[in-house]
Amino acid sequence: MASKMIFINLPVAELERSKSFYEALGWKVNQVFTDNNAACIVVDDNICLMLLTKDFFTSFTDRTIGDSRTTVSSLYSVSLASATEVDTLVDAALAAGGTEEVNANKRAQEAAVGMHGRTFIDPDGHQWEPFHMEYPGAN
Repeated sequence: MASKMIFINLPVAELERSKSFYEALGWKVNQVFTDNNAACIVVDDNICLMLLTKDFFTSFTDRTIGDSRTTVSSLYSVSLASATEVDTLVDAALAAGGTEEVNANKRAQEAAVGMHGRTFIDPDGHQWEPFHMEYPGAN
């Protein structure tokens, strides 16, 4: 039985800019599933982003694409092995043109449960929340 994978499909304004942004995070482009309309970004063995030009994205839905720069409908959280990995990823995102969103209330909630997290926004307004948390049974 094949393992499950998650593919997150994101509409992007400029495919090359978005590919470069995610490559700067250390994530890899899978050229087999990349063309002028889409790019497959491999986060790890079981998680991929499909960056889709807005025109191509609309071929998968009849609904209007939301403006991710002014509204949020999803938060993409990824757990990492250490607080250092969280900081390294966010610092790479900022260096590549992302922005950091700091929510003091959220940080206080995270600290109360022993979590270290930060938030970055990619050039298309998609919100990422890498975090690290020690929990029972963690490797």
